[in-house]
Amino acid sequence: MASTVGFAGSFWSNDYAGGLGVLFGKLQQGIQENQQVLTVARMRADAEEIYGNSLGTISPASERITGGFSRDEGASVRKAYDGIRTEMESAAQNHRKIANNIRELVTNPFGRWCEAHAFRVQSSQDDLQSRIKLHDRQAEAVRKFRSQYYNKCRLVEDLEEEDKLAFQDPQNETVQSPKMRVPTIKMTEAEDGVDDPVELGDETYQPEQIKKILTHALENIKLGEVKVPILGVYQNCSSGSDITEYIQKHLGASSVSYAERIGQDMITNGWLRLVGNVGSAFANSSRMNYQWKPKVFQITGVPEKKKTLERASTAMSTDSFTVDSPVGAVQEYLSGWNPLNNQYPNETPSERLRREAREADDRYKQSVKKLDSLRCNLEEAIVDHLKFMERCELDRLKAIKSVILDFSGAVSNVIPSLQSTVDKMMLFQETVQPLGDLRYMLENYRTGPFLPKVTPYENYYNSVDEQTFGVDLEARARSDRKRVPLLVTTILTFLDNHYPDLEGDEARRGIWLWDVPLAQTHDLRAAIDTGKTFPQEVLEKYDIPIVASVLKLYLLELPDSLVSSHVYEIIKTIYSTTATDASEETRVSVIQSTLGQLRLANIATLDAITTHFTRLIELTSADEAYVTALATNLAPCILRPRQESSLTMNERYSYRLIRDLFAHKDSIFGELKRASTLTHSSSGAQRPRAISTDESNRRANFEERSRALAAQRSPRATSPGPNPRGSHRRDRSQTRFPVNTASPTAERRGTAGSRNSLEVPGSLEASPTGEGNGTNGSIDNTVEHPGPSSTRVPLPRKHAGSLARGTNRDSTGSLRGDESRGVQLEDKPMDD
Repeated sequence: MASTVGFAGSFWSNDYAGGLGVLFGKLQQGIQENQQVLTVARMRADAEEIYGNSLGTISPASERITGGFSRDEGASVRKAYDGIRTEMESAAQNHRKIANNIRELVTNPFGRWCEAHAFRVQSSQDDLQSRIKLHDRQAEAVRKFRSQYYNKCRLVEDLEEEDKLAFQDPQNETVQSPKMRVPTIKMTEAEDGVDDPVELGDETYQPEQIKKILTHALENIKLGEVKVPILGVYQNCSSGSDITEYIQKHLGASSVSYAERIGQDMITNGWLRLVGNVGSAFANSSRMNYQWKPKVFQITGVPEKKKTLERASTAMSTDSFTVDSPVGAVQEYLSGWNPLNNQYPNETPSERLRREAREADDRYKQSVKKLDSLRCNLEEAIVDHLKFMERCELDRLKAIKSVILDFSGAVSNVIPSLQSTVDKMMLFQETVQPLGDLRYMLENYRTGPFLPKVTPYENYYNSVDEQTFGVDLEARARSDRKRVPLLVTTILTFLDNHYPDLEGDEARRGIWLWDVPLAQTHDLRAAIDTGKTFPQEVLEKYDIPIVASVLKLYLLELPDSLVSSHVYEIIKTIYSTTATDASEETRVSVIQSTLGQLRLANIATLDAITTHFTRLIELTSADEAYVTALATNLAPCILRPRQESSLTMNERYSYRLIRDLFAHKDSIFGELKRASTLTHSSSGAQRPRAISTDESNRRANFEERSRALAAQRSPRATSPGPNPRGSHRRDRSQTRFPVNTASPTAERRGTAGSRNSLEVPGSLEASPTGEGNGTNGSIDNTVEHPGPSSTRVPLPRKHAGSLARGTNRDSTGSLRGDESRGVQLEDKPMDD
């Protein structure tokens, strides 16, 4: 999983391209800086050569003067003159040598390195841009298939309702007789878009907004007639260029391609159709004309200009063939004419609708899986490229530092008299701090931490049995019939059972701080992202740090953080206004009441995770430095702001919340359990539930509304008893929490860790696409348990039976006491 330090954890955004754009903008700036340094060195070499050549012309010019010193060979003035001329010749040679040294030591090697560095940066940028475009195209396809699937499901629901109404009791006066009312199926109802929101480009519009937009479009876009050979003349037509110009001017389209997307959506929604050409593509062309369909005039109320469609043919053909619609209708007629190859013979309309709904569901489901695979591959590539670019940028800064040193050496080796200038240049070289510059870049230009955005498969009937990651936590727990999702309890139990297999407490603590490659984490994620329970044998195939990493990835991919982002501002207020030392009890009490606003599944899961880590900290005698590093690593997994910004990236309220959860776990969660017990044992009043993020409950709402209308029409009095289907029962199962352990000890000692410097990429091993290993670096003084960034994450395990469960350890910091192996997680089934 992506590290929270460095490029790999700092340049992320919701659309991926925004954060990468900021980073590569800075890297391109670095390339220009390289050219500036190279220009200075080249011009200095040219100046030294010109100056040396000028000094070399002085002596020959003086020799061309006849007489003078050539007549007097013994005078002292002649000796002084010869000394000055010799020094000038020597100076000329020295300056020419300086020029040669600068070219050999600085400009030539540094110029070649600058070209290679620019090529590496541009290659990474091009590769990531192509991957992002592929991901965006698939995301657009997912939105299209989802809309088709939902429309088909609505048609099936409407047909079922019509079947119910068609066979009601004839004595019911409010409903017509089945003989007088024949249910009909309108295939265009799924495309009306009058009652449901409509997507145009990246924006979603309500029906009132759509009416205003279409009315304004009909009033401002030029409408005319288009004559098509053979078919005739079409009314209410506009050219593609006029529609594109209107979209760019009034719908905020920033480019022609985006305007064409909106035009294509207008065709998809049944507002436009192509005239005089085959197909239904929208293009910014004055030669392509589109007719506004009658549905647009029905929505807007604008009167439609109608004219009988005339064909340029004989009178008999005109009378025998009346075209009711243009080319689109002809294409639909021809596409449906297949008398010799009917794949579904004797199929009723209801069976056809249900089949089409199933096919649309399969297409939508497969497109979501493909999008998720592309997203995972994209994130893996981004992490690899960002780590590689971090090494390249640090290498660039070190190279400039070396260039300044070589530049000063090229001068100092030849002319000792310029020692003061050389000393100043050496001082400039000493002031260059590559790690400090890299830290400055991160602090001022980072766009956001690693936070994957999952596009989940949204079943029309609100089922979550197809996937585990990216699904709402309460929906996942309800499907598992548990308070805590089975994925969380299974992984925590697996880790507890395998902690004794590791060599020493240092290795046990280190699995949560290991920088696991994202590709390995995604591999395990794909194996367990089935929406079903999975045995622990699946986890046995992977190293323990990968299993811990996939739990952190699961928490990051939740639609909302474990501690909901709705209470982020409350948590921020708690730590901004209360004194840490003076009002610790008050702060804990306020935190407890704030967490009480969360849904029970979130509280129970947070309790299970907190219990796991407090037990790990206590049994391994973790020091203060480790607890700080662990809380920093877990902070984005537990609490995230609703919208990431430059201000929230520097806030540490999530970290302080985790520290309080570690230090006051028993008091916080114990009070939550007691409050929940009192609430359910007193007057039976139910605890208010948090607002659900699931909106795919159209069928349930429709059935509830139908039952209410039927109850109003029925002459019988309703029963005073509770409705078993309409009410949502909660009982004492809500008061249970899955994990109960002892509180941890609070004495910890702080230590400082060190990191190795980053390697300079210069071979295939340093490339993000190579097979070799690279050495990761850091610019932050945080504690890290070092580990290789290769394709495996090995940790030493003991042989079976090497760690006795009831034996005491020595003073090396290992597990002590008669402790049973692992924490027993118990989560009883949900009663509701």
